[in-house]
Amino acid sequence: MPVSGPSISLHQLSRHYGTVRAVDSVSLEIPAGALVALVGLSGSGKSTLLKMINRLVEPTSGAVRIGDEAVDSIDPHILRRRIGYVFQNIGLFPHMTVARNIAIGLELAGEEGTRDARVSELFDLVELPQDMATRMPDQLSGGQQQRVGVARALATRPGLMLMDEPFGALDPVTRDNLTDQYKALHDKLGLTTIIVTHDMAEALYLADRILVMQDGQIKADATPAALLSGNVGAEAEALVAIPRAQAAQLIALSKQA
Repeated sequence: MPVSGPSISLHQLSRHYGTVRAVDSVSLEIPAGALVALVGLSGSGKSTLLKMINRLVEPTSGAVRIGDEAVDSIDPHILRRRIGYVFQNIGLFPHMTVARNIAIGLELAGEEGTRDARVSELFDLVELPQDMATRMPDQLSGGQQQRVGVARALATRPGLMLMDEPFGALDPVTRDNLTDQYKALHDKLGLTTIIVTHDMAEALYLADRILVMQDGQIKADATPAALLSGNVGAEAEALVAIPRAQAAQLIALSKQA
């Protein structure tokens, strides 16, 4: 399928909170159709950087462009309808059915006429049974709720998806399944995706490009293969060492079995 997602350009982007530089003069080009992971320790600036793209956080200085448009020239509400946003706590409305949760963006965009058909299409897209449409969020498992979150984010057909620790609260098996499914969705729909994760193994598997943040700056920008080679800096090597050590421990344990 042709790429439908936009390119993203960050120019000298900063966000300061008093004397704290949460994001410090980041410049970055992300091509259309890329799947990029932002990794780093807590407080490194990952989520702040992500939120400046859809104006949930306004920059102290610098600029963000999505395709040919500067985001500060677009009304924030209109901008966010063009961008899918998925986060760890999901944020489903507890008093609304699953179908209504998915449809809320369509209603806000004035697309009620196509709502039912689009919701049904999205159930199939994220592999949820159609009979879940009338259930309430608290009747679903964590993995099912996160699928609803992804479906809601995709409802208005955005080309860009921003994901902030979307699978972090799930059990490992569900997390792996959803990671596989999202990667397939990204490719199928031709999206541009930026995902924040603390899990380096997830980033190495999911992304085609990994950005390592520390102290508000990009300390490494490389493919998974380049990161695993160990030649992209101490910050990246420290993060890669964690899944590498875990893999070594599993191999050692299997030899003892």
